[in-house]
Amino acid sequence: MTGLRLAVSWLTVLPLRGPEQVDQSVAGRAIAWAPLVGVLLGGGAAGLLWGLGQLGAAWLLAGFVVVAGLGLITRGMHIDGLADTMDGLGSYGSPERAREIMKSGGAGPFGVAALVFALGIQAVSLGALAEAGRWLAVVVAVAVGRVAVVLACRRGIEAAPGAGFGALVAGTQPPVMGYLWGVIACLAAVFATSNPWQGPLAVLLALAAATVLVRHCVRRFGGLNGDVLGAALELSVTIAAAVLSFAR
Repeated sequence: MTGLRLAVSWLTVLPLRGPEQVDQSVAGRAIAWAPLVGVLLGGGAAGLLWGLGQLGAAWLLAGFVVVAGLGLITRGMHIDGLADTMDGLGSYGSPERAREIMKSGGAGPFGVAALVFALGIQAVSLGALAEAGRWLAVVVAVAVGRVAVVLACRRGIEAAPGAGFGALVAGTQPPVMGYLWGVIACLAAVFATSNPWQGPLAVLLALAAATVLVRHCVRRFGGLNGDVLGAALELSVTIAAAVLSFAR
């Protein structure tokens, strides 16, 4: 359970302490448990949406509140990673220059635009899912982002020069681990919408887009870092929530 405790400690603000010493082996076990943390966060998001609805809040407002809550409980790490990654990609400089921009701490125009679109789409989509009573879809959308993290840390992916968190987790996951979580997410998604194909399609599109992003970033930045993991997570949540919210 050391890996699970570390996963909760890393991915949330919940007061659960992980081990004092963390090496690649322990970090790899934590990443393998990340989708389960996503299920917990998704369950909390669904519960908050339901509660706000019971209080009479507009579903769109509830969606924005939940997105803000997810950002708060995850320390805003993934949001920051998305902004930094988009700014790095938009620099069109050398890998060294791109990594320098990502570490600068500020948010440039590419990062701001990515945040506006991603968080806005998430809020609208989660609100629509709540209005339709698709609570399982909310859980699936949030959890899929953590499945994307497992896939991003598969063996063969190298850490970027100077990466801190990326150096701990890059290449720690056997491919079967990501595929296993992906299959579980697809199976759960079958029951998330009225169309049995819509849920698995949402999961597959989200994970495929995140995989393409990670591969491009690894080539562009010279390896994997924590910002890229955050970007992959937020991109997959955005796509999954949007596709799951489609209704005829």
